[in-house]
Formats: sequence, structure tokens, C-alpha cells
Amino acid sequence: MRLAIIGAVLLVAGAVAVATGTLPFADLAALVDRVAPILLFVVAMTVVTELASEAGVFLWTARRLRNWGRGRSVSLWLFLALFATLSTVFLSLDTTAVLLTPVVVSVTRQAGLPVLPFALTTVWLANTASLLLPISNLTNLLAQHSLGGISPAGFAALMWAPSLAAILVPLVFIGIVFRRDLGKRYSRVPVGQIRPDQPAGAGRMPAPADRVLLGASAIVLGFLLPALVSGVPVWIPAVVAAVVLGVVFAVRRPRVLTVTLIPWSLLLFASGLFLLMETARNLGAPVLLSQLAGQGQGFGDLVRLAATGAAGSNVLNNLPAYLLAEPLAETPQRMAALLIGVNAGPLITPWASLATLLWHDRLVRMNVLITWKGYAIFGLMVAPLTVFAAAAALAATGQ
Repeated sequence: MRLAIIGAVLLVAGAVAVATGTLPFADLAALVDRVAPILLFVVAMTVVTELASEAGVFLWTARRLRNWGRGRSVSLWLFLALFATLSTVFLSLDTTAVLLTPVVVSVTRQAGLPVLPFALTTVWLANTASLLLPISNLTNLLAQHSLGGISPAGFAALMWAPSLAAILVPLVFIGIVFRRDLGKRYSRVPVGQIRPDQPAGAGRMPAPADRVLLGASAIVLGFLLPALVSGVPVWIPAVVAAVVLGVVFAVRRPRVLTVTLIPWSLLLFASGLFLLMETARNLGAPVLLSQLAGQGQGFGDLVRLAATGAAGSNVLNNLPAYLLAEPLAETPQRMAALLIGVNAGPLITPWASLATLLWHDRLVRMNVLITWKGYAIFGLMVAPLTVFAAAAALAATGQ
């Protein structure tokens, strides 16, 4: 609700900018043409992942990861970290924050292990693992457009090294800080005997397992993931997948198909933010920001731009930080540096990324208490290391 209110206020401010001529209609039309397919993709993917979660895909996978951990906490942690990474890369950071977080907490609790290192791993990877593909983060989709519609393969070729660094640094940090917790063992239970627990953030007992829904969701995801990196406009396979799963659920579990599947609050917030940031760009905000971000292509310049994106993300939010600094990323390498800052840098303040807020909301619903002060202290240590390492990897690969 709070996000929807903020979005509504931003929309009103944007409408005033259009009405007063601060944002010309030509620029508004260009903005709509650019972001409408992206928002359609976000809606469709939200529907797909929510229905897949309802079918039990995430919980089914996590339970097997618990079994594969063979009673070793560190093995379970590494499996769940891999799961969070793949979820972020192929299904977006918000999917990891919203749908995977409760599953990770549930599986960790069932194993009798401390929740904190697993919860931090989930939210940090939801942000830092979102560099590899355009579909991993909304900022990446915007950057893909600015890079002339670069293919997913081309995007991955540009971002693979910083992405790898941004994944490894938080994992090494957690591995060191929580080495005692990760050295514990837990009792092994056959998958079929693992008791049900709370579903993904809903606060209610899950519906009985439906093998048809589970199988159909797995098949749809199996076809969807390669389609999303095939070079076809991503909104097309996402919409097709959402329709197919919608039809299956209409037959098997129609009560799930409600308007709440659509992320109305996110749509309001993103739409209003796009309008307001486009107005700020017209008023010359990027010119002022360039004094901080610099203009060169050397290692120091890339670190400077990445640091500017990270600082802007933690002060404002990663989406407005990206939109304001986008005109300063004139080359693919500078664009990659900016993405490092706004994707891997928002690890300090709670509002730095929407995924972090959604993650914390899911933890509160499951009575997992993590203070923002403690989160910020850890973030102040790991965020600069992650951004610097990713920028160094970018410079070293010479992309």
C-alpha cells in the first residue's frame, strides 16, 4: 500500500510536469514507447512466477536441495545460494526476494539451522546476481534499450566478469563471518517426510500438492527460460507463458486467478518514477551528476561511475539512480559500470532496491527479525568490496 501511495504521488507530479510543458509530449511519447514493453514483461513474469510458486515449484526444489545437502549446513547453503543465483538471473531479483525468501527460511528452519546467513545470502544475491542478463533486473532492460537493443548473448558477454565477481564477494564474506553457523550439521529427512510449512509469504498453509500444476509449471518454465534469452522481445514469451499457466490454473485451481496477481503497486511506482526522472533529465540533472560520475573509460573512471550509482541507489533508490545517470553511460563499458553500481551496490539502506524491501516484508511475515541497523552495518562492509571487485573485473576483461 505504501508503495502504491508513493507511486500515485509520483504519477501526479509527472502529470503536472506534462501539463506545464516541463516534460514535452514528444518526450512523453518516446518514454511510453520505451518502457511499455518492459512493464508488460514485468507484469507477465510476476504472474508466471506467482503461479509457479503456488504450484510448489520453489518449495519442491528447495526440499530436494535440503536432502542433497546431506546434513551439512555449508552444503545446503551453497545449494540455496546457487538456487538464488539462478532464480535472480533467469526470473529477476524481485522473484528471488518475494518467492524464494520464504522458501529458504522454511527449509532452514526445518533443518534447525540459524536463519540469518541464509536470509542475507538470499537478499544480497537477489541484488548482486542481477547483472548477467537483461531480464535479471529492470535496470538491465532499460540499459539494453540504451545499448541499441543488444542481444542477451552480447549483454552477457559484456557483464559476465563483473557478474561473477559480484556473486563471489558476498558469498566469501558470509562464508567468513558466519563460518561457525555454516559448520553445523542438521538431521537428514527423506524428501517425502519433510512436513509442510508456510508457503511463499502468504501466511497460510499450502494447498494440497497438485502434480498436474507442478508438472505444467515446470514445463512452462523449462520452455520460457531459453525463450527469454533467444533474442525475441522478452515480453512475448513472458505473456505466452502467463496465458498458458493461467489456462491451466483456470481448470485446476481457479480461485488463485485474482487481480492481486498483477503487481499494481509496482506498476504505479515504476510509472510515476519514469515520468519524474524523465522530467529531471530534461531539467539538466545529469549535467550536475556528471561532476561526480566523471567521463573517462579508465579503471578509476569506471570505479567512480559505479560508486556514484551505488551511492545514488542507497540515497534514493537504484531505479532513479540509474535513470539520472544513464545519459552519462555513453559507451558499453561505462553502461556496465553504472549497472554494477545500481545493481550490486544497493546493499546498505532498506530503500536502495525494491527487492530489499520486499525481502524484509517476507521476513517480518515469518517472524524473522533482522534490524535495519544490523543490515546496514553488514552492507557498509560488503557493498564497497562488491562494487570495487566487479568494476575491477570489468576493467580487467577489457569489454
